[in-house]
Amino acid sequence: MTKANLLSFFTTSLAIGLLLAISGCAVGPNYHRPSAPAAPSFKEAPPEGWKQAQPNAGISRGKWWEIYNDPTLNAMEEQVNISNQNVLHFLALYREARDTVRIARSSYFPTITAGASVTNSRTSATLNRNNQVNFISGTNNLYSLPVDVSYQADVWGSIRRTVAANRDTAQASDADLENARLTFQAQLAEFYFELKGQDSQAALLRQTLSGYEQYLQLTQERLSVGVASGSDVAQAQTQYNTTQAQLIDIGVARAQFEHALAILMGKPPMELTIAPSSFNVLPPPVPVGLPSTLLERRPDIAAAERRIAAANEEIGVAKAAFFPTLIFSATGGLESTSLSKWIGLPSRFWSLGPQFTETLFSGGKRHAQVDFQEAAYDDSVTNYRQTVLTAFQQIEDNLAALRILEQEAAAQDKAVRSAQQSLAISTEQYKAGTTDYLQVITTQNTALQNEVTAVGIHTRRMAASVLLIEALGGGWDASQMPRNP
Repeated sequence: MTKANLLSFFTTSLAIGLLLAISGCAVGPNYHRPSAPAAPSFKEAPPEGWKQAQPNAGISRGKWWEIYNDPTLNAMEEQVNISNQNVLHFLALYREARDTVRIARSSYFPTITAGASVTNSRTSATLNRNNQVNFISGTNNLYSLPVDVSYQADVWGSIRRTVAANRDTAQASDADLENARLTFQAQLAEFYFELKGQDSQAALLRQTLSGYEQYLQLTQERLSVGVASGSDVAQAQTQYNTTQAQLIDIGVARAQFEHALAILMGKPPMELTIAPSSFNVLPPPVPVGLPSTLLERRPDIAAAERRIAAANEEIGVAKAAFFPTLIFSATGGLESTSLSKWIGLPSRFWSLGPQFTETLFSGGKRHAQVDFQEAAYDDSVTNYRQTVLTAFQQIEDNLAALRILEQEAAAQDKAVRSAQQSLAISTEQYKAGTTDYLQVITTQNTALQNEVTAVGIHTRRMAASVLLIEALGGGWDASQMPRNP
């Protein structure tokens, strides 16, 4: 073949390949986001004083915990993003998914390989039975330097859909990373408020112990002047010691919460010590938003939707297997039996041309692969819709919890005041000798129990506000996902 013919053949083959690649259609279904359960509003109305966010409004993206105005909490939350091992695990998974996209994109380009070889061989002299012309027996050296080029034309969109599927999966992995961050950040805030609740309860018990100590002295003084019995002193002493034991027992839960906070920050427990301090702040107002915006503000929902898109692309990849594959290949280089003549124009060789390959029979494998991918798509759709339903449930649960706990807190505050008033009356009656100390003990227990309950309700309200922010996506939205990982 002359150089002109060679150039013409190569140009024609390349033009055909480019034309097929450019005009090739991507077989398989086009992606449309499936419908998801939705509602015009939330069933549980936000508590009084809370505001309804506009569709594009919400908690400031990123550091949502700053809404609580707690410097200690802010400092600890910053450590979750950089030191929490679970978050770093999801970060590594995202990096893997991102690199998978790069690997898939490499199929857009030809593969070029080269290699040099020196082969020493001996040909049997007995092979020349038919008096072959130019037959040379004996030992020969073959010096070869080939360059191979191979390119698969993406005629049916298999490569494009594979890249798209990997891109969608990488976006889902990025959303998984954000969901992990949100989960562990919310868990840290929840544990922190639980620890603060333990501190508040401990402060309450210490204050109660101070009062019980005065009651113990009162009974001892009355016993010394003969107006009280030893039973009164014993009851007061028992009340004091019992409350003291309750105070000591709080240390167990507090230590466990402190240890858990350290682990969430990526530190061993010995490196974290949080000074005891009670808190009395109320849950801050959280913009709830509209139900329709939930689909854009939950990273787990975004991840589930991206996996549907990836599953849709995999159907196209499976359907492309029914069509022939077009591969362009070319080989050229230098080859000679003499080292001195190896590098030179007379030693050159080449071959090139397109190749169509088609699977004629696979025992139903390709049909099964399409059915498998369609089932995987249906599964991803059901997972997406269930994730949306779970999100609505979590928001409704915590809206209800905040609304009901607010009412319960108001009622409990009245109960605390009534119990304190009853204790004051019983104390004056005991001093006047019109009632026994058992009545005082009873009112003391009632007052303490109501105060402990009030602290517990406040802690639950703070935890519910954290869970609501988590359920709302923490201020994240789908626009923060990388468009082109």
